[in-house]
Amino acid sequence: MEKKKKKYYAVARGRKTGIFSAWFGTGNAEEQIRGFAGARYKGFVTIEEAREWLQQMEKTELSGNKARNRSRSTRKATASSGQQPPKPGSVVIYTDGGCSCNPGPGGYGAVIMNGETRKEISGGFRLTTNNRMELMACIEGIKTLQPQTDGTLYSDSQYVVNAVTKGWAEKWRSNNWMRTKSDAAENYDLWEKLLGLCEEHTIDFRWVKGHAGNEENERCDHLATTAAAGTNLPPDTNYENGKTKITA
Repeated sequence: MEKKKKKYYAVARGRKTGIFSAWFGTGNAEEQIRGFAGARYKGFVTIEEAREWLQQMEKTELSGNKARNRSRSTRKATASSGQQPPKPGSVVIYTDGGCSCNPGPGGYGAVIMNGETRKEISGGFRLTTNNRMELMACIEGIKTLQPQTDGTLYSDSQYVVNAVTKGWAEKWRSNNWMRTKSDAAENYDLWEKLLGLCEEHTIDFRWVKGHAGNEENERCDHLATTAAAGTNLPPDTNYENGKTKITA
């Protein structure tokens, strides 16, 4: 028996939800879910099947939202597993960055919380690396602070947090951005910016486990993923020109 071809695509979670008559093409289904964290979609032979599935998914999503809202206050009052609470009175920054491939199109996202004030920032580049986007998220997050601010920054990148808290990045800088006598430190251009910003503020870097249900970490991941999937992304000039390491 000939397999029936799928003609309709239902998107329950994406940049735009609904039923689409084509998978590829501007404004169609694939564009709505490409790079979208947690996207939900399915193809169908008939539009009736697509509508029925979409309605069921909407009911499921509504039930899930109600359950999450009932426990939201508890989640916000409880630190995630292994996460220490921020320093009293400090501005709290969550960051994340990554690429759809590594290297590849990349993005960063940050959430900055100062009392009742909340700000979200994001950006992307057409060709970069995961580590560069993790660094960029920290840089851009700290750049939003007022002069001489105390901040607590949460990142799921051990590369970033360990290099700062264990003094590795400071040592690289003091050795003219060399990790050893023969190996140059990668991404010195961004490390130089980050260390400079840290000297203008008092920033407490803390590692948080990624994709473990931390609400703000998940939000940063969504911001970064969405930015990386954008169109007409600018170049990460130093990376594309090979200027991320000191050369002899």
